[in-house]
Amino acid sequence: MKNSYTLEPIGFIRSTVKGREDAPRQGPEVGHELIVITWLHEAKRDVLKGHPRNDPNRPLTGVFYTRSPARPNPLGLHPVTVREIDGTRIKIGPIEAFDGTPVVDIKSASTRADG
Repeated sequence: MKNSYTLEPIGFIRSTVKGREDAPRQGPEVGHELIVITWLHEAKRDVLKGHPRNDPNRPLTGVFYTRSPARPNPLGLHPVTVREIDGTRIKIGPIEAFDGTPVVDIKSASTRADG
């Protein structure tokens, strides 16, 4: 299993948040909703089109329109709830990911500052 990966940007964010001083403050706690970002390490990276739900009767569609894990940068976004915090371990759930799937980042699901 690889320990590092190369990400290829497909675009860039334009935002009024120009630096850390502009970013809202947020804190994790039990019951808090998070977005876990994973690297779908078993996904194909050279497929750009597929049949939705693998149904050959449906027209080929770009992978960015579907939930296909096959994509140039196979990142998974998983909304979860914090169930327990034990030191550096966070128990979360539910999550739809294979055992051993690398986690590349965790974000608060809150879209507002908590004060």
